[in-house]
Amino acid sequence: MTSPLLPLLEKALAARAPLFDPDHQSAFRFFNGFLEGCPDLVIDIYATTIVIHNYAQRPEQGAVLVDEASQFLRTALTWLTAGIVKIRSGATQQDRRGAFLFGTELDRKIKEHDTWYAIDLLLNRDSSLYLDTRNLRQWAIENLKGKSVFNTFAYTGSFGVAALKGGASRVAQVDLNREFLNLARQSYMLNGFPVQKGDFIARDFFEQVGNMKRVNTRFDCVFIDPPFFSTTSKGKVDQMHESARLINKVRPLINDGGYLVAINNALFVSGAQYMQTLESLSKDGYLKIKELISVPQDFIGYNPVGSPLTDPAPFNHSTKIAILEVKRK
Repeated sequence: MTSPLLPLLEKALAARAPLFDPDHQSAFRFFNGFLEGCPDLVIDIYATTIVIHNYAQRPEQGAVLVDEASQFLRTALTWLTAGIVKIRSGATQQDRRGAFLFGTELDRKIKEHDTWYAIDLLLNRDSSLYLDTRNLRQWAIENLKGKSVFNTFAYTGSFGVAALKGGASRVAQVDLNREFLNLARQSYMLNGFPVQKGDFIARDFFEQVGNMKRVNTRFDCVFIDPPFFSTTSKGKVDQMHESARLINKVRPLINDGGYLVAINNALFVSGAQYMQTLESLSKDGYLKIKELISVPQDFIGYNPVGSPLTDPAPFNHSTKIAILEVKRK
């Protein structure tokens, strides 16, 4: 008897055929089970490595699907060299970060828009490079030539890397975790970008923004892509209830005519709610919604059979990305 999963994977393979590059250096979502018929499973491809996410509430049930998917992919994509599984409800941190399914060496870099990004697929619960923001990285390459950029909550620094690829004059990256910023440094080296120690700032967002305000530091573009929720001794991030507060924190750091790139990835914040927040912030005339950036279709899924928990419209995914223009008094 044929597994009901296999026809879904065959459809996913056909839909994403144009995304496979001859050198197998790209990264994309191969299967979004939430909207493509199997909510316990998500599969990503990073170069020649597959990352299978087991989202089953009972991981042992999801393990059967993981095994089926792994066998299908190894047969269909004979060039794969390794595969790992990340268990969302795993009992240990290692379960959540990932364990080998096959192979012994994971890819350490991928190429996107002619730009190299260093990756560490076991670094975190995610895979160190977010695939839903691929179009935003392209925007940074195309729009930030000659501009100074501040990438807050930088994680592994991909927006800053893209900005430099596009010819940004300077990029400052801030993240509380030095290990994440070390991966950003590796991306710089892969692309031949100069590594300036002072541009990698391992510090709390609130503390760093406060320091910059005091010395009147300004940039032509600020990215703000915070986690869904976090707290430190310096402040709280709450994307569900307080996204406007974070946007207002960085507004004083942006030059007249500059960009504020605001991202809200809260699943339970609808697109209409987030737009209401942005429109409210724009009422005084000092912010203007310039552009909304879509999430790539491969990440969302093709021919979806399910519906998202909240309607993301006018965005196309719960990762809601807006480019705002800033006017100074």
